Amino acid sequence: MTPAPAPVLIDAHHHLWDLDQRPQPWLDDPDLTSIRRTFTPGDLRSTATAPIAGRHLHNTVAVQCMPNVPETEDLLALAEQEPLIGAVVGWADLTSPAIGEVLDRLLARPGGTYLRSLRHLVQGETDPGWLQRPDVERGLAVARDRGLSYDVLIRSHQLDQAIRLAERFPDLPQVLNHAGKPPLARRELADWRRQMQRLAAHQHVVCKLSGLITEADHDSWTTADIRPVWDILLTAFGPDRMMFGSDWPVANLAGGWNRWAATVDELLGDCAENEIHALLAGTATAFYRLPALG
Repeated sequence: MTPAPAPVLIDAHHHLWDLDQRPQPWLDDPDLTSIRRTFTPGDLRSTATAPIAGRHLHNTVAVQCMPNVPETEDLLALAEQEPLIGAVVGWADLTSPAIGEVLDRLLARPGGTYLRSLRHLVQGETDPGWLQRPDVERGLAVARDRGLSYDVLIRSHQLDQAIRLAERFPDLPQVLNHAGKPPLARRELADWRRQMQRLAAHQHVVCKLSGLITEADHDSWTTADIRPVWDILLTAFGPDRMMFGSDWPVANLAGGWNRWAATVDELLGDCAENEIHALLAGTATAFYRLPALG
């Protein structure tokens, strides 16, 4: 009999930054004052104490914030030293003719084996077809050919780009960050629902259950506000194509790691054990090629 997978929890989306080592200019926004400080793996380990379905934090995926290669190099070096980090989502300029050389250097450097995916802040791009630009598509093909996946960071009005990306790159593993940032605060989910159903029809695309509390009202959201999004995602993707992520420390703006974990624990109440395992560990392990569980 095959033994059951170990009951562990993987946080498939969090950030780290050391402001003494590398500035994060985006934190200059006055609304972000409360997270304008250094956050380390030790901070995450001491913060993330709430269990989900009886599981405690076991492994994580550290995700880039800045569109520069040095930050990615920092994260790779940190992953080599820090047992908690199992993979890194980095950044490289997809539009650069030198993208292949840059990725080869990153993969060959100390900690380079932890680079499993790339991400660009498409949410900040004004071009409504940025992901379909010829130079971007060339860069995505180069990343794919080096065995990397792609983390799709968009806002809900950009979901058409994600759908076209899925259509044009069926052999590039893709994960939608923060469920495409549904407009939870406005409670206007109809258009987002339709687009998510279209995206989920592409079986090589998976979805992160992350970043939702910062799309809701930071001060007054409840589990009831999150549940409609949960129900839509569960129907569209199923637990085998969903993965838990905290978006810590950005999540601190709207309640923090433990409150989000408690919310996910409640949402999982009607799920079977195999579904819980997929969402809390299995999907992330497969997508990011994390160490085998067990």
